Amino acid sequence: MKPTAVTHTALNLIRRTTEATAFDAAIIAIIITNALLLGLETSPEIDRNFGRWIDIGHQITLIIFIVEAILKMTVSAPRILGYFRDGWNVFDFLIIVFALIPATGQFAMIARLVRLLRVLRLVSTIRDLRLIVTALVRSIPSVGHVMLLMGIVVYIYAIIGFHLFGEHDPENWRDLGISLLTLFNIVTLEGWTEVMYRAMALNELSWIYFVSFVVIGTFVVFNLFIAIIINNLDEAKLERLRDLESPPSREELLREIRATQDALERLERRMRNDQG
Repeated sequence: MKPTAVTHTALNLIRRTTEATAFDAAIIAIIITNALLLGLETSPEIDRNFGRWIDIGHQITLIIFIVEAILKMTVSAPRILGYFRDGWNVFDFLIIVFALIPATGQFAMIARLVRLLRVLRLVSTIRDLRLIVTALVRSIPSVGHVMLLMGIVVYIYAIIGFHLFGEHDPENWRDLGISLLTLFNIVTLEGWTEVMYRAMALNELSWIYFVSFVVIGTFVVFNLFIAIIINNLDEAKLERLRDLESPPSREELLREIRATQDALERLERRMRNDQG
């Protein structure tokens, strides 16, 4: 068999392996196992008795991640940079780089914290989670505008609250900063009725101020957040469908042609052997 044929066959085998559902399931199982090890480390007794084995588990996990990255880079051959065109691959590669920080001396604490990043690999491994994160990232510009609108509303209500209730309830409204904190607490709907009843002791119509702010700040603005995220999630799903339906690239066609050539060569050799 020619060396090129051997190479193409090996690449096809690696590609099928890395794209297999079982391969992704195995990586997910390893990530979950590593997350459990990180949780066990928080127990002083377990860490004291089994700390060495836990460290071995972390090292094995790192080796598996390195092998996975090498396999995916190999699939991108001869253009290794193609591996880094995918942002999720860059994320996985950075986790490996950070994991190589020595876990001794002044870097010991940093190395332990960096290990937590491995749990985030669940996001890059599970496609549906990647879709959600993509939708969240796309929502940032629109969410920023909503936050700006919310900031303007809160600022106006804080000044109004200071002038209306500052002297009567200085604990919650004595200056602009405290008024902003009070309104933030009201937005979370945590104990806001107590603040409202204090204000109503001064004026029974004060409930209009609080109810209007809750309606605007909580229901309207939060629903805008949800609408923006859902809209971007739908767009991300449509883009994913378009990617799946897109015509094959030149590299994909070449891979298919090479695979067909390999199959024809194997068939030809088999026919010759049968004739011999």
